[in-house]
Amino acid sequence: MRIKGLLGMNVVDTSAKVIGEVEDVDFDQSTGKIQELIVSHKKNIISNKEIIISYNDIENLGDYVLLNINVNLEK
Repeated sequence: MRIKGLLGMNVVDTSAKVIGEVEDVDFDQSTGKIQELIVSHKKNIISNKEIIISYNDIENLGDYVLLNINVNLEK
């Protein structure tokens, strides 16, 4: 999968809740491996929140990004 395919992909936690869309990807410059996904969570029409997801918290990539954690959006 190319990075272009990740951008805009829905991110789903273990409770099957869509927490947002992949907005950006952070790489390790020396290895080229993904370290984190930056996920945009829209709180309402005019505000959104960035959520940082560690690579270790990703269970699977397919039609969406499936996490192996539950994300609390109320913080």
